Amino acid sequence: MSVIFSGVQPSGTITLGNYLGAMKSFKKYQNEHECYFCIVNQHAITVPQEANQLRKNIRNLAALYLAIGLDPEKVTLFIQSEVPEHSKLGWIMTTLSYIGELERMTQYKDKSKPHGNGDSIPAGLLTYPPLMSADILLYLTDSVPVGDDQKQHIEITRDLAQRFNSRYGETFKIPDIHAQEVGARIMSLQEPMKKMSKSDKNSNATIYILDEPEMILKKVKKSQTDSENKICYNKESKPGISNLMSIYSLITNKSFDEIEVLYDGKGYGQFKNDVAELVIDEIRPIQENYNEIIKSDYLDEVLTAGAAKASKKASETLSKVESVMGLSRI
Repeated sequence: MSVIFSGVQPSGTITLGNYLGAMKSFKKYQNEHECYFCIVNQHAITVPQEANQLRKNIRNLAALYLAIGLDPEKVTLFIQSEVPEHSKLGWIMTTLSYIGELERMTQYKDKSKPHGNGDSIPAGLLTYPPLMSADILLYLTDSVPVGDDQKQHIEITRDLAQRFNSRYGETFKIPDIHAQEVGARIMSLQEPMKKMSKSDKNSNATIYILDEPEMILKKVKKSQTDSENKICYNKESKPGISNLMSIYSLITNKSFDEIEVLYDGKGYGQFKNDVAELVIDEIRPIQENYNEIIKSDYLDEVLTAGAAKASKKASETLSKVESVMGLSRI
């Protein structure tokens, strides 16, 4: 079985974009691949975090992984900081990285902007990609399911793996990018030219997986579209309605052409109501599962077992890395 690795930051409640763009596919992956799902809390601290809130976010995310239907007998679910091989290989990958290539990373440019005007920029923002590379390479990963905004990080992971192999011999697999053609990037409901984000200050821009049905209906009804009132997919001229069509398509598995035919002659009002109902029905069982799991000892049992399983494979990879580099005594 090929190996898939995915890491999600515990930086807030999972959004509909996170779910449809990545997590919805995880149930399918677990039956076809060797899967490692990591809660990357060490990446989260590249920006300031409040300790108790971070702990809560970690548990919430772990519970949601299980709530969507992941089976711990089939997948390895674990917390990044509980597998120390991640930070150890992260440092090694940092020594192979070049300042210039790290400064060119789009996310570094975006996240460092608030630290401008003479403010100090945390070094973790710059060295985020080598740690992400370590996350992936430790498990000899074949492919990584990512959204469009993460493709650049997979490219640098491939570059670092090839650089290491060139210097020290074939050690790492070169991971492929696994991106969905549709829905890899669900957009903001209020600004449909930018990605739906958990950090958006506009409360109507983002649907969260734990939102109440009434709140979901309200947000979808308030979503920005256009004045044409024709349901037709065109990301450039009709980004708002195209975004809603992407959500509809990912939930129902209907093509854009099928949606256009189904809603021919019907207006945005009905379409928005239908999209909201689809979203509500899709996430209702997830919310019910989550409410049971978050209070249970089962969650800790899964995470403890997952960390042990992940560490076993990660330590094998790290031992080989240290040996070929001369970092081991033998």
